Amino acid sequence: MARAKSAYVCSDCGATALQWFGSCPSCGAAGTLSETVTERPAARHGGRRSAPSAVRLADVATPELQRLSSGVGELDRVLGGGLVAGQVVLIGGDPGIGKSTLLLQALARLPHESRALYVSGEESAEQVAIRARRLGLDANAVHLLAEIQLQRILDALEAHAPRVAVVDSIQTLWTEELQSAPGSVAQVRECAAQLARHAKRCGMALFIIGHVTKEGAIAGPRVLEHIVDTVLYFEGDPHSAFRLIRAVKNRFGAVNELGVFAMTDKGLRAVSNPSALFLQQHAADVAGTCVLATLEGTRPLLVEVQALVDAAQAPSARRLSVGLEPNRLAMLLAVLHRHAGIQIADQDVFVNAVGGVRIGEPAADLAVSLAVVSSLTDRPIPGKVVVFGEIGLAGEVRPAPRGQERLKEAAKLGFETALVPKANQPKAKIAGLEVIAVERIEQAVAALRNL
Repeated sequence: MARAKSAYVCSDCGATALQWFGSCPSCGAAGTLSETVTERPAARHGGRRSAPSAVRLADVATPELQRLSSGVGELDRVLGGGLVAGQVVLIGGDPGIGKSTLLLQALARLPHESRALYVSGEESAEQVAIRARRLGLDANAVHLLAEIQLQRILDALEAHAPRVAVVDSIQTLWTEELQSAPGSVAQVRECAAQLARHAKRCGMALFIIGHVTKEGAIAGPRVLEHIVDTVLYFEGDPHSAFRLIRAVKNRFGAVNELGVFAMTDKGLRAVSNPSALFLQQHAADVAGTCVLATLEGTRPLLVEVQALVDAAQAPSARRLSVGLEPNRLAMLLAVLHRHAGIQIADQDVFVNAVGGVRIGEPAADLAVSLAVVSSLTDRPIPGKVVVFGEIGLAGEVRPAPRGQERLKEAAKLGFETALVPKANQPKAKIAGLEVIAVERIEQAVAALRNL
């Protein structure tokens, strides 16, 4: 194979250099040169090149998407119903969280005619085989390749023609077209681009595993997430048995979908009722806890929100939030003081979402506020009460999207009372569920005293 030439391009001014410098020779910016493959000049035959032909958008055929189940229900949910031909999925997560285990299980559960290929750049073939036997997987239909050289991997993909392939991981691959080391920005970008082009051309579904930085972002250039069709994050405490997989980008489905798994000695097992995972069971009602009906993608979830209010031991009171937006907590405390007369300026306030889940939607406002009031007044909220609603700066309680689904999920799990915004009050009564509708935060605090 003829070796392509590489050059170093400045990300600020676009100047090109034949070797790397600490600062750009053209604009003087430091650390902006990155290696890239130079384009080979296209051969011209005769005079002017013919212009590419464009088609009308209305004339483009749109065939119905045919999805292939991965064999793992929670993974299919996050992907939007299964894999699509030519789909490139980037999955990132902390070391040891279970990325390789999950995808090895998915390949082993595919139909034998799917021709799955697992490319391991971090482990030897023997190590992968040991894990498969320990998990009790049927690996007869899974082909294995231990390789990090990109051209050899592309040749293997061309020869085996798998329907689904896994590359573990993108930071270990390298191409001879570049001089930089594996894991560098240029190597990661070029290897991912060539793999994605092959997957699109051959109609192969491709999983790419990526390492994450200490900040939690996938290591490598940001363009890596733009190259792929779907970006999944595998989250969870390595010391806990539960794992969460979340879609943050998906061209073939909804984003912010959530899949829940439990790590066992036989690998990852899907959790069919994730609401039970995020609800803490108490022997008796405890002050400072409130059950929130939240929404993750298309799935309603019930999550317990805990608050602890205590007298401040320092001149300035502390405000700490885990799993919820810290700045929003400060805003809610100000609204409680201004519109409900709740004095918390001299109190430390700590708020936590049980189970390690992160809640980003504003519909958690009412549950957080009532949990804080419950802890401050030492009056427990009954365990069979569920709450949701957004709170505005004027003290109004605003509706949350898809309130009916939240209420039905609460009724299905045995909750008896729901405290919701007035606009989310159902027109038809939900069996077994009493709905209390409020329009302002002071009404919600007053209703809390009567529960």
